[in-house]
Amino acid sequence: MIRPHHFTPNPATAADNAFQVDVATDAQGAFAASAYREVTAAASALVDAGVRVHLFEDETTTNPDSVFPNNWFSTHSGGHVAIYPMHSPSRRGERRWDIIEMLKAEYRVQDVIDYSGLENDEVFLEGTGAMVLDHSARIAYTARSNRADPIALERFCTNFGYEPMVFDAADSNGVEIYHTNVLMCVATDFALVGLDLLTNEVRRTQVVDRLLASDREVIALTEEQVRDFAGNAIELRGTQGRVLAISSRALAALTPDQRAVIERSARIVALDVPTIELAGGSVRCMLAGIHLDRR
Repeated sequence: MIRPHHFTPNPATAADNAFQVDVATDAQGAFAASAYREVTAAASALVDAGVRVHLFEDETTTNPDSVFPNNWFSTHSGGHVAIYPMHSPSRRGERRWDIIEMLKAEYRVQDVIDYSGLENDEVFLEGTGAMVLDHSARIAYTARSNRADPIALERFCTNFGYEPMVFDAADSNGVEIYHTNVLMCVATDFALVGLDLLTNEVRRTQVVDRLLASDREVIALTEEQVRDFAGNAIELRGTQGRVLAISSRALAALTPDQRAVIERSARIVALDVPTIELAGGSVRCMLAGIHLDRR
């Protein structure tokens, strides 16, 4: 996790992020302080749930989206790390090699594959924002967007052993969904999916079939629930079992039946991050998962 000291919604990413909210320039100091408190409280709540958290500080004023590290790197079993090409130049400074060095020091890292040079060719793939990875079935679910180039996706899938499953997704206004992880979460026994936003009926059925084939219960989210970030959740491993990290706003949007399905498999940990959600992302975006073995 990254704790920002100068958080603000990023005007450079607002054009293609319909989940983002503009804030008044004179209010940005208050938003930054609120975001700092929200990350602090979220990290503490995860630790209390038995999750190991590495919390890094961002004291710069040049990386407004640094609170969302899952877009620029991911880690994978077997000791592999990927570094990603970012669509907005304003986000490329978020990549921090001190974090990669920490991973190498504390975990068994065999290699680091750096795709960031693809930015020079206008080819982008924003990590586990652009892709929702099914680690057991080895599928990379990906909504088409300018942040998920098929060339970069194919390279990633070849290098890391995933099958790409690409689909089109848009809201009721026809606006393209900017990141797959705002409408989809794949956990061990269930998947949260904004099925109504998958525009091709045949592909929608194929996505459901693949999830059912891996013995997961599919929890269909409405567009309204997706807008409340109900799809932007992540299953984590705590010392006392699985937990689902999700925002308080997202949890409130779920029905009792949907919550019951989740709670049969994982303990729900609700994190209150309303300020951070103004930037167009929620809890899943805030967490870069570690799938590496400790030294």
